[in-house]
Amino acid sequence: MGAERKKDFHRMIGDRIKSAREGAALTQKELSERLEFRDRQTLSSIETGERKITSEELLSVIRVLDKDLDFFTDPFRLVGEGRFSWRAQASADELELFEEQARGWIAAYRALGEDLGETFSPLTRRLNLTNRSSFEDSWDAAERLNQEWDLGPRPASILPRVAEEKLDILVLHVDMQGLNISGAACHLPEFDTILINRRDREGRRAFDFAHELFHVLTWLSMPPERIDTERPRGYTARKIELLANNFAGALLIPRGSILEHWNRRGRKEIHNWINRTADEFGVTAIALYYRLRALDLIPASERTLVDESRLTWNGRRPEPGKLAPLFSANYMRRVRKALDRGFLSERRAASLLGVTLDELGSLMKTYGLSPEPVRAAGDGA
Repeated sequence: MGAERKKDFHRMIGDRIKSAREGAALTQKELSERLEFRDRQTLSSIETGERKITSEELLSVIRVLDKDLDFFTDPFRLVGEGRFSWRAQASADELELFEEQARGWIAAYRALGEDLGETFSPLTRRLNLTNRSSFEDSWDAAERLNQEWDLGPRPASILPRVAEEKLDILVLHVDMQGLNISGAACHLPEFDTILINRRDREGRRAFDFAHELFHVLTWLSMPPERIDTERPRGYTARKIELLANNFAGALLIPRGSILEHWNRRGRKEIHNWINRTADEFGVTAIALYYRLRALDLIPASERTLVDESRLTWNGRRPEPGKLAPLFSANYMRRVRKALDRGFLSERRAASLLGVTLDELGSLMKTYGLSPEPVRAAGDGA
């Protein structure tokens, strides 16, 4: 481990001590007294990574703050860092449990990248929007991004792949079985992550991804709430979510493309036409309906006849055996490299991913990676 890596390790321990101290509502002076440090400056230097903590001091910190050793030393955990925004209606306990698992996946990706010397490219592409922007501004931003990324007339199917390439973000397709969670975004200084429930219908997956992409591209100017609900509290939170929804609709249903479809509609019954057209775009019927309303295409006389309960299309349900593979190609390539270099054992990799050893081999094979056993490595990173 080089000098710079050691410095990062000491800084990580310091950051986690600070996080645990603040979680316990202790000041530096109060914790220093409990640890029997000579003065507060000793703890301050440890928390900033300027001073290396001794083994004896760390044992005292573990005892006083009531944390295990891994809390302070495991690089495959996010402690006091990584801000999440969840599209969920799960209970607080369920969400906390799943978030801890997600933190492990993301932390592992970062730690393995550092071990492999793979540099991170912090997101530089941002949308020039604030919570004072209009919905028209969000539509325009989406249309510009569509053109810039050459997403074409039906972006839904290619958007995750293109966003991953253009922004160097991490996209994870994961299982959220039994939980009312459809997706999330996580912000770290090094990179951003979008998690999508791979078992949702395609229309919902597409909209959730585009919605989370908005948060990734505006996190600094408009940090979202931790839980993104249908009816957020407070004017600012509501405005941010409405901007995200309008951006997602405009990105997935480009103006020129939907105008072309609308002009060919003729006298087709409105509910059937919206359901069928939503299928063509790979979006939900409700998303398409609100996009039509935003563009003021549906005449007022016909709008009064629309019954939203009849707009039932939510996209095709993934067929058994045809789900998007777990995680992503980029993620699994990094795990494979770490296995080959001996930075990770197969048992440790399987534990981090929450799969069996056999499932790990099958997952590697799915992504065209070698499933064969690698040279022995310790159970740690």
